[in-house]
Amino acid sequence: MIDIYLSINNREEVIQLPVVPSEFQIASASNHQTFTTVNQGDLRMLGKRGLSAMSLASFFPKQDYPWLRSRQYTGWEYIEKIEAWRDRERPIRLIITGTPVNMAMTIDSFEYGVQDGSGDIYYTLALTEYRFINLPKKKVT
Repeated sequence: MIDIYLSINNREEVIQLPVVPSEFQIASASNHQTFTTVNQGDLRMLGKRGLSAMSLASFFPKQDYPWLRSRQYTGWEYIEKIEAWRDRERPIRLIITGTPVNMAMTIDSFEYGVQDGSGDIYYTLALTEYRFINLPKKKVT
């Protein structure tokens, strides 16, 4: 059984998703390039790994269902929290327990709305991997 956690600023605030999506897929691209040459035709050059991306689709419950993984917030409170995080313009952390997924991510899009009379808020959260810039330090001589 997996759980999904989102957090910001080194766990300053943490959200455990109350309803785990039935599935998720991570797209991991590579930055290969194709060049056309006069003598050999097309050649493929291997590039570095690109940024991973994924989307999560589920719902934030308004009601207290017995099978919820978390009762931290209800309905619109989750929306307000994630939108506030997005406004901070910082990466968030995605952790999926039972998997090796523990990644800094950016929120690319966040779609949400009501689909039925339950008051539950259905959402799709699109995320892309965030890599912290790691510049080598210059030696002072």
